[in-house]
Amino acid sequence: MEQYALEQLKTIAKVSTTYNRLEITRRERLERWAESLERSPRPFLKTLHETEYQPMADRLALRDDDTPISVAFADPILRAAGMENDSYGEARRFFELSDEQLHDLVCFCHFGERVSAATVARRIRKMAAYNQGGLFARLRAFFG
Repeated sequence: MEQYALEQLKTIAKVSTTYNRLEITRRERLERWAESLERSPRPFLKTLHETEYQPMADRLALRDDDTPISVAFADPILRAAGMENDSYGEARRFFELSDEQLHDLVCFCHFGERVSAATVARRIRKMAAYNQGGLFARLRAFFG
């Protein structure tokens, strides 16, 4: 395979160094995460320790290899949609989850050292199906 510098490529082809971020809804991001977990070659993944007891800055930076969050970050569609890394804080931001919701998905206290990828996928699908706005938002949407 031949390699070229960016300036050389520009003489051969139209090269764009910018890209449009893939726009997908929260529900679609969660569904894609669940699908990624279901396709994971690792049936059991690591959990994160005591997320609820970590100071906020430490909690947001928590990460490890082979976690449910790292499976999401490995997915090219989720990265194209804007997932920037595999930290707890980035998963919370990107998937629009509360600390309690993310804690329920990845914390050691619920599963021990390892969690089944299929178990996390099922929990994520339940979260995706739930309308985040609550009862009043659903009623407002229903009645206009």
